[in-house]
Amino acid sequence: MEQTIDPTLGPVLARTGDERAVLTSFLDFHRAVLLRKLRGLSDADARRRLVPSATTLAGLVKHLTLVERNWFPTLLAPEPGDVYLTSEEDAVASFTLGDQETVAGLVEAYERACARSRAVAASIDLDHVVPHPQLGEVSLRWILVHMIEETARHAGHADILRELTDGEAGAL
Repeated sequence: MEQTIDPTLGPVLARTGDERAVLTSFLDFHRAVLLRKLRGLSDADARRRLVPSATTLAGLVKHLTLVERNWFPTLLAPEPGDVYLTSEEDAVASFTLGDQETVAGLVEAYERACARSRAVAASIDLDHVVPHPQLGEVSLRWILVHMIEETARHAGHADILRELTDGEAGAL
């Protein structure tokens, strides 16, 4: 019996595409998975701590918003005043929610950050290399692979947190 592959999945559509198409489709897929984990949740459920760490569904989205900004516009196309964040305090703060932050606002900020990241990445060759404050130099290709790993890892965390919240599981 032949299995049918859902053609709406970007990575499936890009399976014979060039390197950029494959990398960006996998990154966009994991970005979308993360956002699906928040669909239908209240602000209270998205903020709920279900594991010993301070990791929450809403906090994951806030963190990845900062990560998108850090790796794409700030590193690859900085504007005056942009600072690449590297401290442990910055990392902790990226998961910490303010009282007024909502799921809707966090999702909107993440979607804007991802759109900006896509625009920046699309304007730069994969071999383009920039200085990095901790790693020396990195290429756009390396950044895309790193962001796939980072986003997929946190999407997996989100999947577990969502399952603990209401039993909902799965990437789609």
